Amino acid sequence: MRTAHEAANNGKLPSEVPPERHTSASLLKQIVHWLDEAKAEDIVTIDLAGKTSIGDYMVIASGGTDRHAGAIADMLQEKMKSAGEGRVRVEGLETCDWVLIDTGDIIVHVFRPEVRDFYNLEKMWSVERPGEAISH
Repeated sequence: MRTAHEAANNGKLPSEVPPERHTSASLLKQIVHWLDEAKAEDIVTIDLAGKTSIGDYMVIASGGTDRHAGAIADMLQEKMKSAGEGRVRVEGLETCDWVLIDTGDIIVHVFRPEVRDFYNLEKMWSVERPGEAISH
């Protein structure tokens, strides 16, 4: 006898049913929550709609040291895999000055504070796009 959940999945066993994908907005809330749990500092979210096609959101956070930034990135990667976000790409774990975690829809940057200050991504990505040029 199958459960109602199994019947809803066309008779497939639970192990055969792919995990539900999060929407960008719900995944963003989870990521911010996980960053907060990992004691990330100065968490900023930026809506990328209308600014670029590289993703829907950008999240920028700081770890107090390179070890803290690396631990935050490792934990975030594990949490996303557990949540069914297996296609996550991570760069920068070798030095942990700046770790980039790309889910496809959301780009997360975890910096050491002085590296974050140097690159100042918040300023670059928070600026509104100028109006489209009009040709006569």
